[in-house]
Amino acid sequence: MRFLVELFATLVIALALGLSTAWFMVSAPRIGTGVGAWKAVPAVSADTADPYTRARVARTGEIVLGAGEGLVFIAEADDDGRPLDGACDYRISGATPTARLWTLSMVDDAGGLPASVSGRTSLTSREVLRDAEGRFEIAVAATARSGNWLPSHSRGAEKAILRLYDTPLALSPDQNMRMPRIVRGTCR
Repeated sequence: MRFLVELFATLVIALALGLSTAWFMVSAPRIGTGVGAWKAVPAVSADTADPYTRARVARTGEIVLGAGEGLVFIAEADDDGRPLDGACDYRISGATPTARLWTLSMVDDAGGLPASVSGRTSLTSREVLRDAEGRFEIAVAATARSGNWLPSHSRGAEKAILRLYDTPLALSPDQNMRMPRIVRGTCR
């Protein structure tokens, strides 16, 4: 009888560990190296994607960028290393690496976009206001701001997602790339 109890306990533990590690591998995006607060998400192609990546893409329905299409960078913290929080305002400023087009959006942990009265969910390189040297400053806040404003959630953990489309970095990474700075402002 003791043998059956030990066998059953071993099987339950093995099943729990196996399912939890598989869930972790399927749910966690692969984050690579980056610059400052920004971490690169490696490009995915149908030929080289591992089974966990294929399962994650199938489960989430996300549309990933191929190696020649561009790069995605995710920031989960500001430049001081503090996690991004919807209860705080942020300033994203500076410049981006060379790209034909870029988009910047804020999402919650589930990937949801913030509700916005204006209907804005992201900013693009085509609509952002810049100074004479090509730099920009974007206010990230739950309530509207003048100038470049990107809506955020009113509370909870957030991520900033910067997508660079048709960028030379996708083919030959540049170690001297410029990425925008993320600075925390006031918190509610």
